Amino acid sequence: MEVPPGILYLSQISPAIILPSVAAYGFLNLSSRWFNLQVPNWFLVLAMLTAKPILWLISTNYRDWKTKWDARSQGASLIPVVKVRWPQAWFTTKALVHNFRYGYPGDRFFEWQEAYGNTFCLNLLLENRIFTFEPDHIKAILATQFDNFEKGPVSFSQFHSLLGTGVFNSDGEMWKFHRTMTRPFFSKERISHFDVFDRHADDAISQAKTRLADGYPIDFQDLVARFTLDSATEFLFGNDVQSLSAGLPYPYTSSLSNSTAFVNHPSNVFVTAFLAGQDQVSLRARYGPSWPLMEFWKDKIKPHRAVIDKFIDPILNKALEKKKSNTTVTSKDSKTTESEAETLLDHLVNHTEDNRILKDELTNLLVAARDTTASTLTFALYMLSENPEIAKRLRQEVLEKVGGHRRPSYDDMREMKYLRAFINETLRLYPPVPFDGRTSKKSTVWTSKAPGSKPLYVPAQTKCSYGVFLMHRRTDLWGPDALKFDPDRFLDERLHKYLTPNPYIFVPFNAGPRICLGQQFAYHESSFFLVRLLQSFSAFSLATDAQPPSTRPPATWSSCAGTKGRDKVWPGTHLTMYVKGGLWVRMEEATVVDSDPIDTTI
Repeated sequence: MEVPPGILYLSQISPAIILPSVAAYGFLNLSSRWFNLQVPNWFLVLAMLTAKPILWLISTNYRDWKTKWDARSQGASLIPVVKVRWPQAWFTTKALVHNFRYGYPGDRFFEWQEAYGNTFCLNLLLENRIFTFEPDHIKAILATQFDNFEKGPVSFSQFHSLLGTGVFNSDGEMWKFHRTMTRPFFSKERISHFDVFDRHADDAISQAKTRLADGYPIDFQDLVARFTLDSATEFLFGNDVQSLSAGLPYPYTSSLSNSTAFVNHPSNVFVTAFLAGQDQVSLRARYGPSWPLMEFWKDKIKPHRAVIDKFIDPILNKALEKKKSNTTVTSKDSKTTESEAETLLDHLVNHTEDNRILKDELTNLLVAARDTTASTLTFALYMLSENPEIAKRLRQEVLEKVGGHRRPSYDDMREMKYLRAFINETLRLYPPVPFDGRTSKKSTVWTSKAPGSKPLYVPAQTKCSYGVFLMHRRTDLWGPDALKFDPDRFLDERLHKYLTPNPYIFVPFNAGPRICLGQQFAYHESSFFLVRLLQSFSAFSLATDAQPPSTRPPATWSSCAGTKGRDKVWPGTHLTMYVKGGLWVRMEEATVVDSDPIDTTI
């Protein structure tokens, strides 16, 4: 029988809670015997009850003193601590959880950023956590001080039920193993063949045309999530899970919405569990080390992971069977196809048959390959809907470079500068992974931007979270129009003024040794789908009538500054960014004339 998370957590911390009281009782009891002292029972009980709080006060003050002394010895100053009402840790944690459930991404961080600067410290339940939106500090975490930061034991415990020991939740040798296994399969030669993208993009766009022709809007977020899932499983695992075969959802107003056959399709059951697991793991991150107390009697992620494993099992078993059958062929026969036909999953099973490691890695790869690119495409379409002039210009580039029907090639996409700028601007304002973090292994210092100020001190074993979502929107880094969606900032003089001299202001794929290996794969997949989409459709608009009422942005947001007051959808975050309730749109199919190449000759 498995021990519930809350019981296990209490058993781990109980010695630290009980021993001070036991020590107080023992000391007073022995003192009464040795020195013939009469210790009243009330005093004995009081001493036992207050032993832990007194020890906590002493240890906290000693830790604070030691931190100040260590910072002073390194010529550094302490990072400012956010002040909220008492009990501080409880109200700070409550604020983060409330914002996650009901707020706009980064709202609370933005308030604290305004008050305390771009780097500050939060007192959470049993944890002090540093938050930074400063490019130099993010650069230190990801690159220049890489060896001093790791995922850390707290993050590992929070994410383990979902991600296990996969590449996103491992450090040291296990991380190096996953990284080494994965790297060869994202080479230019492998990711420049677009047959997989073409098949699934054609299927997705064809289904979109049919549903739109029937008079219904479509959930574009759902559509591209199916496209990326099918593309990823075929490319990485050699096994297309055919999620597009389930069809597309109908809007909530339709009597055809959520039919039993649709809901119970294996891919939909998997996705439901996948997203529920990500929501819960994101809640854990906000509760800090004390998360087991919020799931006291039951690990709320494990049932979802069981559904995920059930979806993955046939894929994994097929790969293991393939390996077994390959051992019966001659080395001569196998040599002719190995380098050409081997998938990433084939490569993994050839290096380990540990079922748990393999399942963990497949789960991690699905987060990377499905969710991140689906997020990019979702917000890309949202921006096309909100900016018709940009959509018109982007479509013109597609027709000029590729035409209305031809499949784009690698060279075509390299030449489409505005398309790359458009994708980059989407990644800037709506990064797929808006917040992330590492834990310091030993104390260190970060540079301070304030003139004449000391470096900032980072204690050992401290969780350091960073938010590219807020950093990408800073006007001092991107200019006064930072909150405006403008792809030209990646093409005109602003590129050389802001990004070129300070490249770490734009890190949608992370940076340093843990930079996303699938970065170019994601660019190719997003570019390919957008080209095919713009060849097929000429105009895009939001279908706000199809948006479930509970997922529409609160009316009170319309008076807020920035994108919070401007957005017509509600961005949500778990491991990645998404649109709550889906992105419901209508798209106008291009006519034959529209889709012909544009003649630019005179």
